[in-house]
Amino acid sequence: MTTAPPATAAATTRLDPAFVRQALVLLTGVLAVVFDTTIVNVALDTLGRDLHASIATVQWVTTGYLLALAIVVPVTGWLLDLLGAKPLWISALAVFLAGSVGASLAWNVGSLITFRVVQGVGGGIMLPVMTTLLMRSLGGRSIGSATAVIAMPVLLGPILGPVAGGLIVTHLSWRWIFWVNVPLCVLGLVLAWFLMTPSRPERRSRLDGWGLALLSPGIAAIVFGLARVGAEDGFGHPSVFLPLLAGAMLVVAFTIRAWHDQNPLVDVRLFRLGSFTTSNALLFLSGFALYGAMLLVPLYFQQVRGQSALAAGLLLAPQGIGVLLSRGVAGKLTDRIGARWIVFTGLLVVMLATIPFALAGDDAAEWPLILALVVRGVGLGAVTIPVMATAYAGLDRAAVPHASIITRTVQQIGGSFGTAVLAVVLQRAIVSHPGDRAFDIAFWWSTAFTAIAVVIALGLPREPAAPPA
Repeated sequence: MTTAPPATAAATTRLDPAFVRQALVLLTGVLAVVFDTTIVNVALDTLGRDLHASIATVQWVTTGYLLALAIVVPVTGWLLDLLGAKPLWISALAVFLAGSVGASLAWNVGSLITFRVVQGVGGGIMLPVMTTLLMRSLGGRSIGSATAVIAMPVLLGPILGPVAGGLIVTHLSWRWIFWVNVPLCVLGLVLAWFLMTPSRPERRSRLDGWGLALLSPGIAAIVFGLARVGAEDGFGHPSVFLPLLAGAMLVVAFTIRAWHDQNPLVDVRLFRLGSFTTSNALLFLSGFALYGAMLLVPLYFQQVRGQSALAAGLLLAPQGIGVLLSRGVAGKLTDRIGARWIVFTGLLVVMLATIPFALAGDDAAEWPLILALVVRGVGLGAVTIPVMATAYAGLDRAAVPHASIITRTVQQIGGSFGTAVLAVVLQRAIVSHPGDRAFDIAFWWSTAFTAIAVVIALGLPREPAAPPA
């Protein structure tokens, strides 16, 4: 693991044309994956009724997808080395397209779960590969501005996915949740075929079989345990803590082994870099600020303020507007002044904009809450982009795929963990404090976790991030 020499100021003034072309191709395909991850959650109740399945069974429509995603992410770096960028990307997008078509035609809940697993395999490969290819095509320019492009689906997916899902379930058949992926996948395949430059594989590296046997099941067990938290009302049930314990032991065993391996499946020695470690800690905690709050806000509007599921989803749109407002500015400022104070300020904004929900109750005016969501989105956009940029700062070409796998895994587990913890907090607060008081407690917990992230942000470097070599 090595780092690249720092970039000059002149080298960070604009995006490389190769990056712009690559981003057009890759984002077209990956948008379907990111929205699909969140859009299905809105339709679970409808799926259970139409397919005559229990909630426990239909929940596997989401869980199966997430488990497949978790299992294939660690192997993407090796596949990229073995097959090359263009063949791997087209193959993964074709697998995701096949899973989407199959899910839209599913005849029972078992077939739907199977096709969702197929989607997860394709999507799990695409997400880290997209980040790797775009970081490699920077040409020594504008890591902050580039990250603003790369992070756009990650930021907007959890916000706009539920809105799209609510609209489809309300006005169309649930099958359209999967049909909407098809045009994006087909367009992505056409663009990749004609615009992606063929490249030879980097190297014919051996597959770290022992590493794969430890890491993929470990991540899958952790994701499975976290997915069971809501159903079992906490972390104390054996179906929750046993998978979490087993998964943690496997990941620790992998880490110890990979630290001393010359050719590990994922190079965990990147954590020797303080900026990389701090960035990943913040990406993990962003699960509480982004994904955890995405659980609380719609439920608050529905259960406390009596809004429909569709209306609650639409009320999340202002947060997406805030993200779009700050995304470009945050990227440019990261190139100019570094990440520390941008992230610190953004987290303060997120924390302060969450407090109105903790104080609102059931009779507060709605427009201040909508305004708070816009402000909250501005803060989220200002946090995620410089944090991701710092994670890749100064890495050499060979280290970028490993960084992509680690950051993607940390984001996924952080999102699942943040959602699980706040779900437990809310459930127990509802039992002990009926009414809107329960949501007040849950939003205060979300605020507290964000405050912890504010302190950690002071560990980020002050200097502008050098792009990957």
